Amino acid sequence: MLYWVLKWILIGPWLRVLWRPKVEGLEHVPATGPAILASNHVAFIDSVFLPLMVHRPIRFMAKSEYFTGKGLKGWLSRLFFTTIGCVPVDRAGGRAARAALDAGKQVLEEGKLWGMYPEGTRSPDGQLYRGKTGVARLALESGVPVIPCAMVNFHEIQPAGAKLPRLNKRVHMRIGAPLDFSRYAGMAGDRFVERSVTDEIMYNLMELSGQEYVDVYAAKVKKSDKPAHGEATADKPTPAHTAA
Repeated sequence: MLYWVLKWILIGPWLRVLWRPKVEGLEHVPATGPAILASNHVAFIDSVFLPLMVHRPIRFMAKSEYFTGKGLKGWLSRLFFTTIGCVPVDRAGGRAARAALDAGKQVLEEGKLWGMYPEGTRSPDGQLYRGKTGVARLALESGVPVIPCAMVNFHEIQPAGAKLPRLNKRVHMRIGAPLDFSRYAGMAGDRFVERSVTDEIMYNLMELSGQEYVDVYAAKVKKSDKPAHGEATADKPTPAHTAA
């Protein structure tokens, strides 16, 4: 109940007034049934505006530390992430990736929407980075469609390092047609197939968002603390039907 109160009464209306969200392709999100919503990740507000504009609740994975804090700050963090539909996952240790996939499978088996950021972390500079194959593994294991969701100008609204989003820009999102990977049924675990599926998803996100693509993991760029402009941008992700 608190989710809907925040969305339609307490917070949602203010967000709509201040940033006047423009969403293209909302009809691609099914009214019922499970689906994976795969989004580029350029700002914290991605996780706010995507659930705000989609008519159904979206569940996301969140690190378990957000749910275990102490005191008032810990309580507020737990309340916020629980309210927006996040599922706590322990990302420490070797089974972290499997735990995340299992959480997603459970949500999908319940007929709900599961949100994922294939890049694994926020873009450090507004470019689109190489996708991790977890989204492909989940799509192949569950057999559900993947819906690409592009945050078009979020890097301009909330650049890396900015605590608060700017008010002088209108939020713009594009949602693409569902991607069907049933042709790869039974091939989960094949790393070549999973890479091909992931690249098709990233190709669609690149086309929808208009971002420059960099064939490097965003986490690697963050660790090196070096800009990735011009690095491997010619190696764009290829749609799976031609790469396989």
